[in-house]
Amino acid sequence: MRIDDSRRSDNVEDGRSGGGGIRGTHIGIGTIAVVVIGYFLGVNPMTLLGLMSASQQSAPVAVAPAVTGDSKDPQVDFVRAVLGETEDVWGAYFKQHGGTYEPPKLFLFSGSVSSACGMASSAAGPFYCPGDRKVYIDLSFYRQLATEFGAPGDFARAYVIAHEVGHHVQNLLGISERAEQAQQAAGRVQGNHVSVELELQADCLAGVWAVQANAAHKILEPGDLESGLQAASSVGDDTLQRRMQGTVVPDSFTHGSSAQRVRWFKRGFEFGKIESCDTFNAGAAL
Repeated sequence: MRIDDSRRSDNVEDGRSGGGGIRGTHIGIGTIAVVVIGYFLGVNPMTLLGLMSASQQSAPVAVAPAVTGDSKDPQVDFVRAVLGETEDVWGAYFKQHGGTYEPPKLFLFSGSVSSACGMASSAAGPFYCPGDRKVYIDLSFYRQLATEFGAPGDFARAYVIAHEVGHHVQNLLGISERAEQAQQAAGRVQGNHVSVELELQADCLAGVWAVQANAAHKILEPGDLESGLQAASSVGDDTLQRRMQGTVVPDSFTHGSSAQRVRWFKRGFEFGKIESCDTFNAGAAL
């Protein structure tokens, strides 16, 4: 990715040095086995552990200083650049449609963290919390993305951020709230289906962001798109279930199959507009 000319966002908060991140929490292997099925790019992975009450009671929110100026950590600089690109793309979109984009904060943590959605461990992967409108990432996940999920490369890492920011866009547009209401009124299987629709739409929004950012600032290099598609494919529910338990149970999918995740990311990239990301009315084409 070409990010030298990208604007660096000031909405990154670093809680890794005691400013809000909580280190050293012990996570048992059984917990990891439960979480890994919903390991990557979920709205709220804490629900898998039963750490979030039905009434969405708030936990103490992590607070850390914003990262501004020139960062000495290349990973933090990369995060700031990608987040800045998402702010520019979605800011322009909301302005064109008569609104104002309120960008999320991106909170860096190590080990585990307390958010408005409850406690979360690094084992749960990156996530977006609508309660405090923050994206949470432990940067060690990027190493796992490359070594365990076979998705190296800058654009694979950017896809992670773009997907989570996609959930923020859904939240601002009221889509997340409607999906949550539909889940509460549905049974388990149908509720899972709504979750899949929400996740695939976030994949599509990541594709929309990618093509718009590239049109504005030429951020993509040869192989970048393939890197993002590999990241999407490697974390499909079917791929994760087959890896963890040797069998695939479609009714338990919460994020979508590898083929679905790739298809919707590609759709967003090809059409470049939110209107093409209506997973909720896709029917058999989902």
